[in-house]
Amino acid sequence: MAGDLILGIETSCDETSAAVVSGGRFVKSNIIASQINLHREFGGVVPELASRKHLELLDRVIKKALDEAGVGFSDLDGIAVTYGPGLVGSLLIGIVAAKTLSWSLGLPLIGVNHILGHIYSNLLEHPELEPPLLCLTVSGGHTDLLYTEEWGEYRILGRTRDDAAGESYDKVARFLGLGYPGGPAVERIAESGDPDRFSLPSPNLGEDRFGFSFSGLKTAVINLAHNLEQKEGQIPVADIAASFQKTVVDILLERVERALKDYPVDKVLLAGGVAANKYLRRRLQESLEKKGVDLYYPSLEYCTDNAAMVAGAGYFLLQQGKVSSLDLDAYPQLKI
Repeated sequence: MAGDLILGIETSCDETSAAVVSGGRFVKSNIIASQINLHREFGGVVPELASRKHLELLDRVIKKALDEAGVGFSDLDGIAVTYGPGLVGSLLIGIVAAKTLSWSLGLPLIGVNHILGHIYSNLLEHPELEPPLLCLTVSGGHTDLLYTEEWGEYRILGRTRDDAAGESYDKVARFLGLGYPGGPAVERIAESGDPDRFSLPSPNLGEDRFGFSFSGLKTAVINLAHNLEQKEGQIPVADIAASFQKTVVDILLERVERALKDYPVDKVLLAGGVAANKYLRRRLQESLEKKGVDLYYPSLEYCTDNAAMVAGAGYFLLQQGKVSSLDLDAYPQLKI
């Protein structure tokens, strides 16, 4: 099949990744060079450092992806690259590399929306998946709920108005002194906490029935911790973390349950970095089982930012004739 073998490049934030995927669903290689240790001392990603590290690593990561897949540049049918959303400097490193390969090899260049990549990550382990379906994408930069009747056509039902769910995890973790990255840190300590000890607010977005907002919840957690410290002289970190996590998941589940009433599908996909959260997976699984709806989510490797999901999405875009020109630019605020 023309356009079968795609090289994917992902540099939207702090993972330098390259992958080779066949047919949009079968991973030949997926190389990820994480920068977590580089940014940990700063409590978050430093954009300038991230860009420099991508520049240092990307050539080697691409070579390793090709070697592990057992293919050469001449075997490829297209070059897929994330062009947004993300950190502009980081995005540009990947885009320039992809343009160079596309031009020099005479291969199609396929710009991929990072959020779209997360959606397609489920196909890498569940190649039988077909629409119609709902997808909840939850990551450090995005919280989106969408409906699709066919690949390539998406209806955004709701997205976050401010902080994404993963971003709120990071900010709460930083405030509570739990370290970086915040999601796994909060999840770990929440296991020993009481999720029902504190009642935290959920957003009222009026007619926006499927929208999200986590900024107010983050502020409520900070205010609660300050008040408890002043009154009791200490902060019950585990109980606060557990109550915060329960509230986040309650909000996510409520939106999915609302969507299923309007869009009665039998499949729900979970994607994005926060999809690795075991508490979220369990709660969502329990909720959907009662409704006879199947839940799909990728393994940890494909939850975090990775190039295999970019290559997978790129394959389907190429089949639809959605290729990019060599003036492809970075769009840090790109939406579906």
